[in-house]
Amino acid sequence: MLRRWSALAGALLVFVATSAAAQTPKTDDAPSEDTRVQYPAFLANSYFSINVGSIGYLFSGQQLQPGFTLGTIESPRLAARIDLFGHRFTKFLSAQATYMRPVKYVTYRNLNGGTEGGQVSMAYGGITLVGDVPLGPRVSAYVEGGGGVTSRSGFVVKSVPAVQSAHYLAGLLGAGLVYHANPNVDVVFGATYSPGREAFNQPSTRLFTTGFRYWMRPLPESVVTEKRRAGYVFPANIIRLGYTSNVAEYGVNNFLSGTVPVFWGGNVETRQGVTLDYERNVFHTKKRFAFDVGASASYWQSNKKEEAFRTVSIYPLFRFFLIRSEPGDIYFSYSLAGPTYINPIVVDGRDTGEHFTFQDFIGLGTYLGKGRHLNAEVGIKHYSNGNIFTTNASVKVPLTFTLGFAF
Repeated sequence: MLRRWSALAGALLVFVATSAAAQTPKTDDAPSEDTRVQYPAFLANSYFSINVGSIGYLFSGQQLQPGFTLGTIESPRLAARIDLFGHRFTKFLSAQATYMRPVKYVTYRNLNGGTEGGQVSMAYGGITLVGDVPLGPRVSAYVEGGGGVTSRSGFVVKSVPAVQSAHYLAGLLGAGLVYHANPNVDVVFGATYSPGREAFNQPSTRLFTTGFRYWMRPLPESVVTEKRRAGYVFPANIIRLGYTSNVAEYGVNNFLSGTVPVFWGGNVETRQGVTLDYERNVFHTKKRFAFDVGASASYWQSNKKEEAFRTVSIYPLFRFFLIRSEPGDIYFSYSLAGPTYINPIVVDGRDTGEHFTFQDFIGLGTYLGKGRHLNAEVGIKHYSNGNIFTTNASVKVPLTFTLGFAF
């Protein structure tokens, strides 16, 4: 166990050594040294989108296993589609990674004339190519096609499967209209289709949404120069060591996933853990916003059975500076959908899915000192596969206290 942890930590340190670059000086004498005020190549002409709308699928008694008779079905329509990352290669061609799911799941009630029932969760993920056709100065149409995963989690009644789970590769097709509000923001009206699978009695899915798309366009040189001369420190690199403990229990997790639902909870509770992080800033604005990419290796102990499990992640990080002052800066950080390897996958008797999952975390932190070399942060984490697999006992990580050195 210790040997594996040491290997992970060593690999992370190698990553740090090969990726690190010097902290940009806070002077006006060498403004050209900070290249992070312009979008890097992989972000320039890239985008993300957030869409909401109506989902439709014909769930019925057909999905029930033999021995069960249908009572009633609730099939809420509200759904979301998020294009996590897209990139335009030419004026007419883009590619994007997409995630879709209903806000609330299909619910079967009153099976066999009684009070038994359960939920059927659905999630869709995939990669599509998008072709754009201009229709006017501000309006265009698009078509998209690709493939991905359809995942359905069924349920059991009195230890007997009532609706089976299903997981299969499926195509994704879509089309829509786009209104180009300005160079950075589009308003999107779209329709998406995912075919069903007869072998699983899975109906086809149709999703009608509207939302916005935000583009990261290359910045004009005048803006770049102004940002370089602003004088605010955005550390280029940071290496951090964190310690997690449930001494304060899970009140913060429960508050941010229930009372103020801006984060997620979890089924598997973590008792304690140790994390080594490295983060590299790749873009920042003049004063308030920074975008980092990071890598981490963590060793955890579960709360119920004190079982050990490990995670290795890479992740995007959004950092919003709330206060800028002479002694130090205070920021809010948020990270989501960081690809993660987790081992083992069964913790405290709960199946988290597959070895592939996602890491999310939220925190409040500070950079201190004239050069902003000292970093301290407190936050919580969450691991979940977003229901792209048929089992998803997500992991709840309580307060983590982190100290770091920025350079």
